[in-house]
Amino acid sequence: MTATQERAGASGAGETRTINLIQAITEALHEELERDERVVLFGEDVGARGGVFMATAGLQATFGKHRVFDTPLSEASIVGAAVGMAVRGLRPVAEIQFADYMGPGFDQIISQAAKIRYRSAGQFTAPMVIRTPSGGGVKGGHHHSQSPEAYYTHTPGLKVVMPSTPYDAKGLLKAAIRGEDPVIYFEPKRLYRASKGEVPTHDFTVKIGEAAVRREGSDLSLIGYGGVMPDLEKAADALAAEGVSVEVIDLRSLVPWDKDRVLTSVQKTGRAVLVSEAPRIGNFMGEVAYSIQAEAFDYLTAPVGQVAGFDTPYPYVQDKVYLPGPNRIVRACVQALNY
Repeated sequence: MTATQERAGASGAGETRTINLIQAITEALHEELERDERVVLFGEDVGARGGVFMATAGLQATFGKHRVFDTPLSEASIVGAAVGMAVRGLRPVAEIQFADYMGPGFDQIISQAAKIRYRSAGQFTAPMVIRTPSGGGVKGGHHHSQSPEAYYTHTPGLKVVMPSTPYDAKGLLKAAIRGEDPVIYFEPKRLYRASKGEVPTHDFTVKIGEAAVRREGSDLSLIGYGGVMPDLEKAADALAAEGVSVEVIDLRSLVPWDKDRVLTSVQKTGRAVLVSEAPRIGNFMGEVAYSIQAEAFDYLTAPVGQVAGFDTPYPYVQDKVYLPGPNRIVRACVQALNY
């Protein structure tokens, strides 16, 4: 789906209004709680307080403490409870306050939630969603700014998504809640209130596994997801001022990811630069780079470029240095263009 198609889809069947990303998440949760009585929402401080970022504000007052409730400070028990609820027929949406805190629940996620369909030969599924704020840009330091998505993309049985627009945030979350598989739903917290856009008032979903072409171009494919997407747009603007036509692709779904969309773009442009804020070693974009060189090698006119976070703990005060901002992205693009 191109950005133009997305806007057309948003406005083609009913009214729209402009909201930010966290409002889109709140709306999606509200609508799914209202639509399906099996949906329950829980986590640390999600009840009366509305969550650390206020994503669940007002939901407990509307739907009651039996459907929106606080939990102890135990990620293992939060995830374990979600697995049990899902297997028994509920649609749990569990919030982990920060992606950095998912470690204590890691075994429950990869050994239980991700494996239940396979272990039971399809007799049981775990239709559950784990929502968690991810990434840097808010001066949260090394315990509140990490991007651990690669851990979960490496685990068969999980779906992994990370929206960058309000439209995608709402549509992907609704699709995740309605699906039959466990979904890790990463929320780029630096975009919570910075990312604004038109969202339909009617019910809609965004299919998990489809990328969005935010800008069409012919000279270079610039590919990213999550919090880096505004920086990709800024870099594309800077290059456009120099006469360079950049195609910008937002993966928005990592497992499954839209390989066909990426390969089609690279076959057209002949160059690719991949951007994410996670550390370079073990970065999910390494899988994208491999697929490009394995299946589109004959179309390449330059090596695949990559801009990522550094292989260090996330710093407290050097957010702008650590994150792959527009300047680093432009330099990588220029290198590919001049190869």
